[in-house]
Amino acid sequence: MARALNFSAGPAALPLEVLERAQREFSSYKESGMSIMEMSHRGKHYNRVHSEAKNRLKRLLEVPDTHDILFLQGGASLQFSMVPMNFLHEGQTAGYIVTGSWAEKALKEAQKIGRTKVIASSKEKQFRSIPQRTEWTAHEGLAYLHITSNNTIYGTQWHEFPETDARLVADMSSDILSRPLDIGKFGLIYAGAQKNLGPSGVTVVIANKEWLAAGSCPQSKFLDYNTHAEADSLYNTPPTFAIYMLGLVLEWAEKQGGTRGLEKKNREKAAALYDSIERSGGFYIPHAEKGSESQMNVTFTLADKDLETDFLAKAAEQGFIGLNGHRSIGGCRASIYNAVPLEACEKLAGFMNAYRKNHPASTFSFQ
Repeated sequence: MARALNFSAGPAALPLEVLERAQREFSSYKESGMSIMEMSHRGKHYNRVHSEAKNRLKRLLEVPDTHDILFLQGGASLQFSMVPMNFLHEGQTAGYIVTGSWAEKALKEAQKIGRTKVIASSKEKQFRSIPQRTEWTAHEGLAYLHITSNNTIYGTQWHEFPETDARLVADMSSDILSRPLDIGKFGLIYAGAQKNLGPSGVTVVIANKEWLAAGSCPQSKFLDYNTHAEADSLYNTPPTFAIYMLGLVLEWAEKQGGTRGLEKKNREKAAALYDSIERSGGFYIPHAEKGSESQMNVTFTLADKDLETDFLAKAAEQGFIGLNGHRSIGGCRASIYNAVPLEACEKLAGFMNAYRKNHPASTFSFQ
């Protein structure tokens, strides 16, 4: 069976060579006679998988020695709570820049734990842009400043990260590993794996060691970052298969030229789709404003909703999977994470161009 042209928002496409290698090793890892899923997380085979994944991620992202890498569970959603539970203490205020639904959810969890302040928001603009620094309110003395680096639902992305005196915390679930980063600028980064890093089940946290040690969660030993840092993410049974897959994806990413090679390919993929939208003469309407467009999630609508329904149906018939916009806003969305090949994006751009040119022909087909 041919591989689907998978533009799903997450869980998302994985590199074919990663899937094929996992298939070969599935029932007997390293000729052990056991799957990695059957092995003790304290054994020598898994110990190597665990350490290699951590070291490979450190190399790829150029994580400085000032920062530690943790493999946790609960997705980004648990991090919405863990961050304020560890770093928002009595008498302090945490700042949040709200650029989409996930940023709003992070803010709501923090509000349950302590005092918060919205430093900037693009909600009144239907989350079409990233707020400019001139739009921010004063934010001195914050416990931390939280941002969402890429907004999957609305298709906007921070292209330059803000300069701030506060510790910068970022939810990078949907664009980590897609471009080079200056990790030293961040107090903490967290990311669910299921978009760019691997399958669902493991959450990567990269945190400044000094800030991590200064934080604490008196309500729960398990929800204290230091518990996991001190145990090298082995305090409890980790999601061993997800971390194994993460390691394979990272190995694949190295072959692509690391974050610089991936960034180049991601820009080419995004350009193919944004060019089709821009050249459509208003047939396709982008959601994101110029300068805020995501390189990971290309969001757009068609002016005619009936036509939009037909477009999505025809796309599905041609093998394009996952193009429906998020259920909360509708429209169309092409998620083009690292593992989505350029060829798939070029085919989608061709389909979009052909659909526009052929509409409203009753006998539409795309070759």
